[in-house]
Amino acid sequence: MNDVSHYLRPGTLQLPALPPLSLYVHLPWCIRKCPYCDFNSHERREGTDAAAQQARYVDALMADLEAGLPLIWGRPIYSVFIGGGTPSLFEPAQIDRLIAGVRARLPLEPACEITLEANPGTFERERFAAFRAAGVTRLSIGVQSFNDRHLQAIGRVHDGAQARAAVEEAARAFDTFNLDLMYALPGQSLADLQHDLATALAFNPPHLSVYHLTIEPNTVFAKFPPRVPDEDVAWDMLDHITEATAQAGLERYEVSAYARAGHRCVHNQNYWQFGDYLGIGAGAHGKLSFPHRIVRQVRHRQPELYMERALAGDAVAQAHEVARRELPFEYMLNALRLKDGFTLQDYFDRTGLPPSSVREALQKAEQSGWLEQDGAVLRPTARGFDFLSDLQALFLPED
Repeated sequence: MNDVSHYLRPGTLQLPALPPLSLYVHLPWCIRKCPYCDFNSHERREGTDAAAQQARYVDALMADLEAGLPLIWGRPIYSVFIGGGTPSLFEPAQIDRLIAGVRARLPLEPACEITLEANPGTFERERFAAFRAAGVTRLSIGVQSFNDRHLQAIGRVHDGAQARAAVEEAARAFDTFNLDLMYALPGQSLADLQHDLATALAFNPPHLSVYHLTIEPNTVFAKFPPRVPDEDVAWDMLDHITEATAQAGLERYEVSAYARAGHRCVHNQNYWQFGDYLGIGAGAHGKLSFPHRIVRQVRHRQPELYMERALAGDAVAQAHEVARRELPFEYMLNALRLKDGFTLQDYFDRTGLPPSSVREALQKAEQSGWLEQDGAVLRPTARGFDFLSDLQALFLPED
């Protein structure tokens, strides 16, 4: 699975250069699994020795990283994202050991962004400062709402007061942070959303992510669907989000992301620009480019199995080469989320495919009013953002 000579053999693609490389680290445990969550997260079992479990897991991450090094040898790391689960459940000492271990094994760019996901209700006052001292440069706080009733409806373990305290602490401890909100929640009115957003903006966040609650397969909400606002109300909510964030000086640079100048999420931008990322940790996904192919990897999903296999040097459960016919959709699934758009040169650089492979779909997108061209740049229109799934679907491979 990590045999670099296998991936360096001749193939059908001709990538002119390798894209920027990020590192994703998955920490899988939560206090309680949210009913809408389809991520690989696992509730901590009662009676588990958390300190011993965390230490063993960091050992497994280091073994996983070392086994993957031949695939990325010599390539600098532009960003690190520690996601979950609830990474802020880990002790700062273990996060410190994790970041030190990454730095010892990989060449990190001097300005490398290191993000840690944190949830309100999982920290003491000094905890965020300790994460900062460990080397974390950016916090992403999963607030979702400041309304106790709505937080309860979506199964969050924190309340509104804890959410406000967490944002205050993040602003004190970090130069930049992200605040996560969700809308179209069960029982949420337009006025409720307006109040949530006003509360969030009052903290003057450098970055705000706002996601529509979606009912994903294989979740509790898929089995027991809650009553959520109808589509018209959800559209009104999105219109308000777009207007209020712009008035607050936040630019919508991605379909769900708003940032002040200099505070865009480097790690997520690399995903959206179809960059590379090595994914380590239970169930982590990765995408790695080679001169003649693009490969996706998935690590073993169950934390105990992952630790066992990673410590034995075999953390990768699946690896496959992305087929040429799938690359246009894979690229556009990401690039069309960005307001700044892309160029056909970007497309060639990242996929190794000629512009002719997407020309017909691009013409359809322009005719539908979903895409516009400005010189060499192609970008989604406001209507294209509204109908993003339909726009992306134009690039699906034909059967």
